[in-house]
Amino acid sequence: MKLLVTIPVYNEEEALPVSIPTLHAFLSEHLSDYDWVIEIADNASIDRTPEVSKKLTEEHDRVRYLRLEQKGRGRALKKSWTESDADIVSYMDVDLSTNLESFPPMIHALAHEGYDIGTGSRLMKGANTERSFKREFISRSYNLMVKGMFFTRFSDAQCGFKAVTREVIEKLIPKIEDNVWFFDSELLIIGEKCGYRIYDVPVKWIEDLDTRVKIVSTAVDDIKGLLRVRKKFWGGEYKELRKS
Repeated sequence: MKLLVTIPVYNEEEALPVSIPTLHAFLSEHLSDYDWVIEIADNASIDRTPEVSKKLTEEHDRVRYLRLEQKGRGRALKKSWTESDADIVSYMDVDLSTNLESFPPMIHALAHEGYDIGTGSRLMKGANTERSFKREFISRSYNLMVKGMFFTRFSDAQCGFKAVTREVIEKLIPKIEDNVWFFDSELLIIGEKCGYRIYDVPVKWIEDLDTRVKIVSTAVDDIKGLLRVRKKFWGGEYKELRKS
């Protein structure tokens, strides 16, 4: 079974030489039954990320490099995932802020237990999170808003730790409009409401103090995204996406 692990990056020349060898070693040890590949998806970096990435592809087997000339995590994931022939595609943040021990169970659930989407959760029982009060408050408030608007069951819409099956790649990903941070929420909301099974896995997560996320502007964009998706549900625009 083919597995793609996408690492979306923007100006990460310092993090890549640490995280990619760590991830490569982990996959070699814990997911040796899969034909896995790591793909660095570069979102128009303007530092030495391209040179560093290409060097990593030379130093490690199963590491690829993809360059995009436009920014946006969602845009990078769409391109990486839809151009792949993998049975399961996934992504995680370059800083590996989510502990890798949660990755094999998530992939196993999609490969062998009938789940369609896997997502890490920093909010469910068993999770262990280290982050500021401000980010904790905003995250919990946002997820309560998601549940209030869509009556969803998944617990954490924003964790940068996800995987989907080939069916999801072909049916849902092309319909996701957001190309930045709301991509994750849009995927989970549409997926659950259209009948796809979501595997929630509790994770250990440590806040990256060097994060590129602008919390306030991202929160505003997320709210706009929620309103857009709700309007489309009311208009019946996702009916053809329902899982058969």
